[in-house]
Amino acid sequence: MSLIAFLGSIETGLLFGLVALGVFLSFRVLNFPDLTVDGSLPLGAATSATLIVNGADPYLATLAAVFAGACAGLVTAFLNVRLKILHLLASILTMIGLHTVNLRIMGKPNQALLGEETVFTPFEGLGLPYYWLIPIFLLILVTLVLVLLNLYLGSESGLGMRATGSNQRMAASQGIETGRMKLLGIAMSNGLVGLAGALFAQIQGGADITMGVGVIVVGLAAVILGEAVLSTRTILLATIACILGSILYRLVVALALNAEFLGLQAQDLKLITAVLVVVAMTLPDARRRWLSSRRKSGASS
Repeated sequence: MSLIAFLGSIETGLLFGLVALGVFLSFRVLNFPDLTVDGSLPLGAATSATLIVNGADPYLATLAAVFAGACAGLVTAFLNVRLKILHLLASILTMIGLHTVNLRIMGKPNQALLGEETVFTPFEGLGLPYYWLIPIFLLILVTLVLVLLNLYLGSESGLGMRATGSNQRMAASQGIETGRMKLLGIAMSNGLVGLAGALFAQIQGGADITMGVGVIVVGLAAVILGEAVLSTRTILLATIACILGSILYRLVVALALNAEFLGLQAQDLKLITAVLVVVAMTLPDARRRWLSSRRKSGASS
């Protein structure tokens, strides 16, 4: 694998690390299976791309994308908390509705950004090649998001959110407003995904209505793979595992597609993803059994 391909995998892994953090918030912290991300990622892309094309500042456009993603999450949480619709069904309904919303925002299935200013434009004068510039920018941004997220989850409100996901009845009995925690948590989750969508559109040079298909699977794969290779005893380690899992996932995919003896092609990406998720889900149990057998054999000897 060439250096450019390697850096491209790191770049995409860091970008989808934001998605993985969003999925971690909903699935692991709040125990809320949220499929909204398949719609909120293209929502963030469509919002930022449309605003940039219409002359808006790229940073304000990206901020608007975060807000749009958070609003999508609020809709899902509102359907579940206030209207008592099952969380999985609520997220599916929002995801379906966002397809039309995204079409309305762009006015067409895709929006090109070729020749437009992006959040990366001011840094192009640093003299760094583009294939180095974006990974460094994303590494700094993801690190900042990681720090802010951990600071929040360690705060009183963050502990309330974690308690809500761990045991909602117990949290409610302690005076925690679990409904508000869900609204805030799912909004934060999809806000991160909206940010990823905005950056993805600016890196790829455009937004497309189909760019969110399968994003939830990629996010889950990153979370599960990260948990399989790194201890998650603390929230900090768990969030770092999300980023690490996203990068590893992209590197494995790139290696598989570049391994000529496997004969895999770009159209095999979904199959590779499915296999990676299966391996990641069975790896922790296999590791526990192996460690248990080693302990037993050591005790018997």
